[in-house]
Amino acid sequence: MRFYSRKKELAELKRMQKLSFADHSRLTVVTGRKRIGKTSLIMKSSVKKLPTVYLLISRKTEAILASEFIPIINQSLNTFVPTEIRTFRSLFQYLMELASQQPFNLVIDEFQEFHNINKSVHSDMKNIWDTYRKKSKMNLIVSYSTYPLVYGIFQNDKENLLSGADSIIELSAFDSTTLKQIMDDYNPRHNNDDLLALYTFTGGVPKYVAWFCNNHSLTVDAMISFMVREDSPFIDEGKRLFVEEFRRNYATYFSILSAVSGGINTHQEIEATLGDKTINGQISKLIMDYNILVRQRPILAKGEPQPLVRYEIQDNFVRFWFNYLDRHRSLIETKNFAALRDIIKSDYPNYSVLMLERYFKQKFAESHKYDAIGSWWELKDNQNRIDIVALKLGRNNQAIVVEVRRNKINYKPSLLAKKAEHFVKKLLPGYRVEVSCLSLKDM
Repeated sequence: MRFYSRKKELAELKRMQKLSFADHSRLTVVTGRKRIGKTSLIMKSSVKKLPTVYLLISRKTEAILASEFIPIINQSLNTFVPTEIRTFRSLFQYLMELASQQPFNLVIDEFQEFHNINKSVHSDMKNIWDTYRKKSKMNLIVSYSTYPLVYGIFQNDKENLLSGADSIIELSAFDSTTLKQIMDDYNPRHNNDDLLALYTFTGGVPKYVAWFCNNHSLTVDAMISFMVREDSPFIDEGKRLFVEEFRRNYATYFSILSAVSGGINTHQEIEATLGDKTINGQISKLIMDYNILVRQRPILAKGEPQPLVRYEIQDNFVRFWFNYLDRHRSLIETKNFAALRDIIKSDYPNYSVLMLERYFKQKFAESHKYDAIGSWWELKDNQNRIDIVALKLGRNNQAIVVEVRRNKINYKPSLLAKKAEHFVKKLLPGYRVEVSCLSLKDM
């Protein structure tokens, strides 16, 4: 798949490179969840056309990493690094001294792995950087994965190199316009259900989108067939993302995420599903430390009772993986892929309705025309729910109330109007409300 979007990010990388080479060393941090395209972005920038050292941090001993990096540095900069260097601290100091003589790019990919190799590297590098940065011309680009979130390792540690970054680029998934462009390019005959499926299964994460594009699988059925087969890269993707991070407690975390992915989304319901196990600590970590779950409250709700809170997995792929590929692991283990494909295809029309709601909320957000966007529901009457409420920006007392349906034939205008009247009377007296239905045709 060709490179899409990221114009602002590429411009920022080029800006930092010019400053580094013309003035003194600068540090750019590129962050985002795994598979979001950090390395592709960095290598797409002009680093390829200039002297560049690319170092990928993997979970090996520091001495082995140093021995592997030395020939890379020698070849990339046409220099000689003493083979007796066995620590990254010494290697980094050597590179900073070299940058005092010639400008070059240094890319350190998956920097968070140093936390598992040698935690002192963080402060060692900061000390060296502070000593040499003003008298050298290195364009240092560091990438690290924040999925699961590693704020505790970096942003909150003033002794860490990354705490003094000159620029931070936070990568997000592709927006809806980019997804539509990709579909137009790789499957010009697609329909809106195909576009919704791409959004449902990938959430716009570039690597997952590329897997489909590169394998010419861009219809609903083709995507499901590609995901659910032997040797599919999707099958164990959730494990690759989370098992190592959750470690010994992964079974409990997986159980919580499996429950939430299946629509069991209140605290009480989740605990009941897990056999009345107390999960306060795990829920907090999934929200604060790992950035996987989010608390959802009715729009405009303040200080609402705990039972009104709903937990959601915001990442579309993660929600799909736990709901189908983890939940039906027994079918995968017995290689009964046909049965699992049938389950997903049968569920898809209902499952995709929530994804369609998310899609339209994202479209509302991308328009930058609204103060607040959310859903609304009541504790006493769970049926009295409004799919989307959006408060218009800069226009006094105007709101949009939306019901989302795959097919508008199922839309009942009088029922939504009644809900909207109740909602406005309770929370937005005096507001003028626009009531409408959005469906696949409106994508």
